[in-house]
Amino acid sequence: MSRATVWVVDDDRSLRLVVGDSLRDAGLAVQAFEDAAQVASALATERPDVLLTDVRMPDGDGLALLEQARVRHPDLPVIVMSAYTDVATTAGAFRHGAFDYLAKPFDLDALVAVVRKALGGGGASARAGVPATPGLVGESAAMREVFRAIGRLAQLNLPVLVTGETGTGKELVARALHAHSPRAAGPFVALNTAALPAELLESELFGHEAGSFTGAARRHVGRFEQAAGGTLFLDEIGDMPLPLQTRLLRVLAEGEFYRIGGRELIAMDVRIIAATHQDLDARVAAGAFRADLLHRLDVVRLALPPLRQRVEDIPLLVDWLLARAARELSMLGKRASAEALARMCAYSWPGNVRQLENLCRRLTALLPGREIRAEDLEPLLRERSSPPVAAAGGDWDAALAAWLEREWDSAEPGTLWTRAQDRFERAVLAAALARTDGNRVRAAAHLGIGRNTLTRKLGAKDGDDP
Repeated sequence: MSRATVWVVDDDRSLRLVVGDSLRDAGLAVQAFEDAAQVASALATERPDVLLTDVRMPDGDGLALLEQARVRHPDLPVIVMSAYTDVATTAGAFRHGAFDYLAKPFDLDALVAVVRKALGGGGASARAGVPATPGLVGESAAMREVFRAIGRLAQLNLPVLVTGETGTGKELVARALHAHSPRAAGPFVALNTAALPAELLESELFGHEAGSFTGAARRHVGRFEQAAGGTLFLDEIGDMPLPLQTRLLRVLAEGEFYRIGGRELIAMDVRIIAATHQDLDARVAAGAFRADLLHRLDVVRLALPPLRQRVEDIPLLVDWLLARAARELSMLGKRASAEALARMCAYSWPGNVRQLENLCRRLTALLPGREIRAEDLEPLLRERSSPPVAAAGGDWDAALAAWLEREWDSAEPGTLWTRAQDRFERAVLAAALARTDGNRVRAAAHLGIGRNTLTRKLGAKDGDDP
């Protein structure tokens, strides 16, 4: 039996060699190309089993090549590789019919696994697309996975449950899922189910007829009708009262509803995206949330990482948020010093990106001068876990000794060494990432450790205080 053939397209010769060797070691036949034109010509007369292409090449666009490949060979699985991991690039690949998307630098074992999956399944994955979305900023591995999920889910007319702590950007994700879905021309309607009392929430969702209750002077069209043909975003769904959960379940199951006091049966034509910061499985176990409603909403779950688990995105976010604050307030922009970025990276951000956004807006409005220094942040970022490396006089030893003195009596026996080591690593990694604007390769090289080691240590930090 002949070996499956993989075509690798990239203008980087070293990458072609490394990827080619890995695929050959996996028992595959490999043909390498250095530009899109060579592949476009070859596709006229030949067809590989899998096409692996870069996005940006000197002679053309890998996404255009992907589209040409899909026209000539609709069932050809195309895997896209790119160092550009923004939502637009990621989702653009899926919109053009990519089987999968790999962000550079990638793990070679993961590459081989994706190629094998493409060979086994064949064809392109479901197409999806989401453009650049304001506020969805990040290049960390965690956010790359979020962007990848948005790209895949945008065009699937399925309910999505977005989970994550307060301030992680759940509504931004919901808007991105809507913006380039087949329902994009329809409305995006949002309702915070925790912001209204139970007696008003039903009317807000389903509407009411005139005279249906005291104070109902005229007909009110509810959010389900307002969102017809589009998307209804139900935020903080975990706080919905149980009686309303029952009615919502019935509507989702039957696809139709009545306004309060109404006799006209209205067909539901919306995509539901729900969000919560709560553990709905735990609320189901406690009897506070209906299990059958969770099953209806949780067709696909998209979990957003807290900011403390994607520390390397903080310099990028700070630049973006400071620039936006300056535009909004019509003021000169400010820039955070490396020391200030290190302080921000070491903070645990209980309010996540929303808290960082508010901080950037406050600094832009109130801070004199153009540069934000570490000492400017101290009144604003006070917490028990503030890092020992930020001592005013740079006396790191004294700060560490003070921390040890403070923790000695309350610590579990045998844990202090590990906790101190974790704290040290967190501070050093945060400072290095701040100095390199979140670039892991340069941070690892300057520290004298491997990039994989740095990535592993970042992944091991769950953000809890040591």
